[in-house]
Amino acid sequence: MHETGAETAGEAATAATTSTGATAAAPAANASVDVHRMEQLVIDALHTVYDPEIPVDIYELGLIYSIDVSPEGKVAVTMTLTTPACPVAGSMPGQVEKTIRMIDGVTDVVVDLVWEPTWGPAMMTESARLQLNMY
Repeated sequence: MHETGAETAGEAATAATTSTGATAAAPAANASVDVHRMEQLVIDALHTVYDPEIPVDIYELGLIYSIDVSPEGKVAVTMTLTTPACPVAGSMPGQVEKTIRMIDGVTDVVVDLVWEPTWGPAMMTESARLQLNMY
């Protein structure tokens, strides 16, 4: 399981690509995915998802609390939003799920939206704080 925190995007991301197809290719029967590589692919994909009101991706904002990838290609994400009143509260988890499903080898995705712990600016990466002039 990957717990996010003080880790920077540069440390977490790798030069990985995702499929442009609508459906992810499942691993062959009895095959397993490289869990570490898949976590990196998920992180890379999450760097493409933005809160429409903030010019920083949701991973850098610290909205992703955990990523769990099984050897079978199942991905579970625990995330939050900046506030329960966020205008994208109803759509953001679905957007995250759709983005992750596009990764080759992902067989299932579950996105759990939680409100505890409460998100705060301290959860952002240093890069995000610099982008938002919050240093």
